[in-house]
Amino acid sequence: MNYHLMHPGGDSMPADPNAAFCLDGVYHLHYIIGHPRTGGKDSFSFIHVTSPDMLHWTWQPTKLQPSFTGHGMFSGTGFLTKEGKPAVVYHGQGSGRNQIVIAKDSTLSAWEKPYPIEVKDTDGNLLNLPQGDPDVFLIGDVYYSIAARFGGTDNMPLIKSRDLKNWAYVGEFIKQFPPDVVIGEDNSCANFFPLGGKWMLLTISHLLGCRYYLGEWDAKSEQFVPEKHGRMNWRREDEPIGEVWEDYFAPESVLTPDGRRVMWAWVATHSGQATAIRTKSIQSLPRELSLPEDGILRIKPLRELESLRTVTVVHENITVPPGANPPAGTVVWHQLAELPGEAAEIRLTIPRDQAARKRFGFRLFGAGQTGGLPIILRPETSTIRIGTTEAPFALADLPAGEDVQLRIFVDKYLVEVFVNDRQALVASHMAWRGKLSLDGYSSGAPTVIRKLEIWKLEPTNQGFRQAQTSRVWEPSPN
Repeated sequence: MNYHLMHPGGDSMPADPNAAFCLDGVYHLHYIIGHPRTGGKDSFSFIHVTSPDMLHWTWQPTKLQPSFTGHGMFSGTGFLTKEGKPAVVYHGQGSGRNQIVIAKDSTLSAWEKPYPIEVKDTDGNLLNLPQGDPDVFLIGDVYYSIAARFGGTDNMPLIKSRDLKNWAYVGEFIKQFPPDVVIGEDNSCANFFPLGGKWMLLTISHLLGCRYYLGEWDAKSEQFVPEKHGRMNWRREDEPIGEVWEDYFAPESVLTPDGRRVMWAWVATHSGQATAIRTKSIQSLPRELSLPEDGILRIKPLRELESLRTVTVVHENITVPPGANPPAGTVVWHQLAELPGEAAEIRLTIPRDQAARKRFGFRLFGAGQTGGLPIILRPETSTIRIGTTEAPFALADLPAGEDVQLRIFVDKYLVEVFVNDRQALVASHMAWRGKLSLDGYSSGAPTVIRKLEIWKLEPTNQGFRQAQTSRVWEPSPN
């Protein structure tokens, strides 16, 4: 990859992003890798990377690993204690418990020994609560923690503490479920935080991938009351109906010093032609989440990505003609531009009146009239289609007068698309080499593109290259 974060040690999985912080102007992110240990048993560690801008990453020595913790590291989150100390809550693989570990300094180069979260009843007996994918968050001066119930169980137990040592059971975390939540979806890799006057639960179900809830915190009942549920992952046509869908999976987020909520997710594609991506341990581009007054979640590419722009190409008022009486089902592609390399950003602005009731789109990696990765707006289904993945997007949902704007990020075979800051998708196309054409098509009538902007993006993978050689991140086998 040129500017996506990818593990430098070759095939490994899972790659759940974890424990993100911004400390003294430095961003810290961890992600899981599986690795062999002495005795022939595999285990899991948190790889630690740092960055000044969430794009240029440096690999650090791995501290959170079984040789230190005494157990493997499964997903959790990072948080700050009341005293401002960085801390991580996670599931200790093989320990049977969720664990807390507190950093000794803001560089995260040394940690106190982890200890288990233990919840007791009023008689002092240990409660048998679910132990998986925990999150810890502060409301007032009270720490709360949630944990996943695996096996297709919806709700999560909520516990609380004032000192991170003595925990009490509160009850079920989610007060009610929106109607579009499927019965049996678990809530794993959860991250709970305030956003735009509401609370967001960013999570996955192992069945359907990354998703989120937005709602209120009921202080009296100590429960989350969701008002809206949305998805960030969708099925591709080559995925069986009953199979798990994991293209966009296992999210984690951080709050920046200027107040932005930024998230990552594991690009965990594991079916179809892109199966090999799953083991490469690739993180999605950082996405900025915000919730304005209209209550519609905004999803934007990280603004720092604009600092990578170099060569700029601009075209204005391009007319894409319709196909000349094509046979039914045939798409006629017209070349719009050549990309300046394998790392590029494309921004397309289509006037609203040109987009209304019209089926049109674009294609990457094509050759002549065959192949490639299509990006199609479909008014008949109110969706945007990328490759064989379709996600909701309706022109009618945009405010009056707002044009359609697509931002497309190309990094070799990996493509991420953002539509009017209201929808985002990730796709891949393995037959990408040597195919740098951007093509367009229009059905039924011409489509005018007001502006087409293309930037070559500078690579940010210098740290990746160094870590391939130094292997400073490599966990101990003992």
